[in-house]
Amino acid sequence: MKDRLDEIRFYQLSLELWDECWGDSEVLLKDVRGKELTKQLIRCVGSISANIEEGYGRGFGKEYPQFLRISRGSARESKGWYRKSKFLLNETLITQRTEKLDAIISMLTKSIQTLEEKKKEGK
Repeated sequence: MKDRLDEIRFYQLSLELWDECWGDSEVLLKDVRGKELTKQLIRCVGSISANIEEGYGRGFGKEYPQFLRISRGSARESKGWYRKSKFLLNETLITQRTEKLDAIISMLTKSIQTLEEKKKEGK
């Protein structure tokens, strides 16, 4: 049985980012200072998809937009940690990650707005 969550684009991107972050952590872990960056990135990048999953799993009531907000906050935090990784990761990689995060943030924001508008309309 196919999970409809897998069809949501921002969720797909969050999983892609997780895989990329996993690889990035291998580079970061080579430097003692990168170990703390890795811990932070793993937590906040993992939180993006985890909160989408939890919110989706609770249904489309008032909790779902709240979990999407938490996910969006984690995406913004991840963007900051990637920027702080500039001494260990190359600029092109950081740009690619932050652009993906910007796309996720934008899609989450639009979804939150849409869900809240539907709620106001009583749908």
